[in-house]
Amino acid sequence: MSGNWTFVCATGELLPGEMKTVFDEVTGTPIMVVNHDGEVYALEDKCSHEDFELSSGTFDPVEASIECVLHGARFDVRDGRALCAPAYSPVAKFPTKLEHGGIWTRDDRD
Repeated sequence: MSGNWTFVCATGELLPGEMKTVFDEVTGTPIMVVNHDGEVYALEDKCSHEDFELSSGTFDPVEASIECVLHGARFDVRDGRALCAPAYSPVAKFPTKLEHGGIWTRDDRD
């Protein structure tokens, strides 16, 4: 994928502790974007244990983790790594950029 970035929202619309979901305009991949202490992270919105959206889970700003509501798997929002069973594989992490007053992300997998 080249430089096809997907607009998430204006920077002021995603405050620390908040998350939004978008679909990559090219691949159709669901992406969850989280503001953790002013840093913006993007992960595939899909639990690696079972195909279920992570964004319906609970974000823990102390641990910087998101918990899947289905079976309680937790992932670090900063790098996508699995923090506990039943998930053992990480979720895909995507690049983000702040540009022109907005937050952007993209599925950069080939």
